[in-house]
Amino acid sequence: MRIVLLGPPGAGKGTQAALIAAQKHAAHVASGDLFRKHLGEGTELGKLAKTFMDRGELVPDDVTISMVLDRIGEADAADGYVLDGFPRTMDQAKALDEALAVKGQAIDLTPLVEVDTEELMRRLVGRWICRSCQTPYHEISAPPKVTGVCDVCGGELYQRDDDKPEVVRARFETYERQTAPLIEYYEGQGKLVRVNGQRDVEEVTASLLQAVSERSAA
Repeated sequence: MRIVLLGPPGAGKGTQAALIAAQKHAAHVASGDLFRKHLGEGTELGKLAKTFMDRGELVPDDVTISMVLDRIGEADAADGYVLDGFPRTMDQAKALDEALAVKGQAIDLTPLVEVDTEELMRRLVGRWICRSCQTPYHEISAPPKVTGVCDVCGGELYQRDDDKPEVVRARFETYERQTAPLIEYYEGQGKLVRVNGQRDVEEVTASLLQAVSERSAA
C-alpha cells in the first residue's frame, strides 16, 4: 500500500503514520524528519530548509520532491510506505503522481485526519521536546515531573520555533492556502477517507487501519 496521510499541523499525522507503517510493515517517510536529518548533519540543504520551517513556510517544491522521491526509492519502501508531510501542495502531488506513473504505480489511499482549529492550537502551543532524546511533552496533557527537565534522560526541554504561537498561526494559514486543496484533489481520485482525529490515539489508529484494510480488500 502506498499511502498519503493528510491533516493540519498538530493533527497527529506523525504518530499515526508511524503506527500504521509498523502495523503494515511499510516505510514511514516523514518529510520533516528528512529535513531535520540534513540539519543535524549540517548540510546546506538542512540549513536552507530550516529558514523556511522556522517561519512556518513550506520548503521549495524542487528540494522537497527530489528528497522524498529518493527516499521512497530505497529498499525498505519497496513493499509500501506512508507519506507524512508530503505532498503539501498541488505541484508536489502532481509531481508525485507523475513519478509513480512512470513506474506503473499510484497512491492507493489518502486518509485525512480532521481536528478543529481550537484543539490544534491547544496541542501545538503547549508542546515541548527534550533536546537530548527527543521525548515529547505537553504543558497540559503530558507535562514533565520537573518543569523544563526531561523525565527520561534529564535533558533540557525546548519549544521548537515552529511550535510558537505566531508561527503556529502562520502554519495554519499556509495549510489552508496551499495544502487544503489537496483534499479536493484526492477526493476527486476516489482515494480520500475522512477520519475523526479528536479521539484517543488508539481509536484514530483503529479507524485508519480499517480504512487501509478496506482499500486492500477492494
